[in-house]
Amino acid sequence: MSAGLQQDMIYSELEEIVGSAYISNSESEKLVYSTDWFWLPQMWLDRGERLRPPDYIVRPSSAEEIAEILKIANSYKIPVIPWGGGSGSQGGAVPVFGGIMLDVKRLNKVLEIDERSLTVTAQAGINGTQLEWAVNEKNLTLPHYPASANCATLGGYLAPRGSGTISTKYGKAEDLVLSMQVVLPNGEIIRTPKVPNHAGGPDFYRLFLGSEGTLGVITEATMQLDYLPETRLFRALLFDDLSKALEAGRLMVTRRLEPTVIRLYDQKSTLSQVKKVLGYEFDGAYMVIGFDGDPDIAALQEQKALALCADLGAQDLGREPGEAWWQHRYDFYYPPKGLHFPWMYGTTESVTTFSNIEKLYYAQKEAVEMTYHDWDVDYIGHFSHWFHWGTMVYSRFIIKHPPEDAHEALKLHNRIWNTAVSAALENGGMVNEHHGVGLKLSRFMRRQYGDAWPMLERIKDALDPQGIMNPGKVGFGGLK
Repeated sequence: MSAGLQQDMIYSELEEIVGSAYISNSESEKLVYSTDWFWLPQMWLDRGERLRPPDYIVRPSSAEEIAEILKIANSYKIPVIPWGGGSGSQGGAVPVFGGIMLDVKRLNKVLEIDERSLTVTAQAGINGTQLEWAVNEKNLTLPHYPASANCATLGGYLAPRGSGTISTKYGKAEDLVLSMQVVLPNGEIIRTPKVPNHAGGPDFYRLFLGSEGTLGVITEATMQLDYLPETRLFRALLFDDLSKALEAGRLMVTRRLEPTVIRLYDQKSTLSQVKKVLGYEFDGAYMVIGFDGDPDIAALQEQKALALCADLGAQDLGREPGEAWWQHRYDFYYPPKGLHFPWMYGTTESVTTFSNIEKLYYAQKEAVEMTYHDWDVDYIGHFSHWFHWGTMVYSRFIIKHPPEDAHEALKLHNRIWNTAVSAALENGGMVNEHHGVGLKLSRFMRRQYGDAWPMLERIKDALDPQGIMNPGKVGFGGLK
């Protein structure tokens, strides 16, 4: 049987499941679904090169339809790539082996809002902002505010273990999820226990958080909500010493002042990004702190935080620059203020303990700037998601005049990533904190996990023996 004939036969089988209106193999649609926001495939297209497109774009409306699609994929050994909003920056949705692009955005319903338990259950394809609007009507909030909320989906929050702007107080997406429905690679539909904190065996549901579609398809989730805060207080400070600013952030979280936001920009980010987006010309480490909730409690928390910062030499810039940051916090990532072609850029973020974060930052900065000084590279960073034990650095490299040749640009891009990630791993950091792994960082997973990596491979083989689920991502190989 010719390849074209078999493709048409498979198309017909998929069409029987979802209907003719919800399947496509048109060239224009396949081009759209051939890349997410990973710089390399975007560059590849920009330079006139061709990407490997998916063979089919399928838009199911239920977990049951997804189960049937996965059964067909197993029969023919066809890759399946779950697609939410396409806003990922790591190549997690790039169909490097072709196959079925499984667009889940038709799974977009809010199923239940429990105002007593403060939970919402929704399908995983719902847009993040639309989900937030739905719970806002009940004076509630899903306190996960990523910059991608207007285009990302609920499943896209969970699949890479994402962080939102106010994660320092409320936790990451993985901390807010209580239970999930998942379609396994063989087509089985499972539900995890309804509550995550118990002593009834291991929390296996966490396997799917961070798996980025390699172990199954998240189709539904129950998330923890909070009341919309009565007040939100923001303030900006300026430090002349990054080390003291990091110490201020550490004290705020370890003394349980519950800051909603601590956003700390290094000097280069203050001089470039803060000036470009907010218009302020400050020289030093610019910090925004925020507190929310009950007005009296939030005011007291802010007062104590300001005292800590003052003891460490901070200049209080007042409320207006802090509120301006909150109002424009997403402008850093979108046109016309965000990074853009023809520049080469990447977000090499990592996370580690307070004991290691300053060492990691300077080691990565020195490694990137020294190794690639011939390319006039800029290395900038801010510290934006804080934990009781440590924080993350949202580091970036920028080259304004990269190679014109696509292949040479790819080589330089990957060399910089090798340098930056190696510096992070050698100084107690992780491959990533919240963007995920995808295709971009897949090659570092074995190194990050060391002796534990073969165990993860065995779990992958047990759940997905034919390797159909998003092959080539998160360190896992291709089809078997």
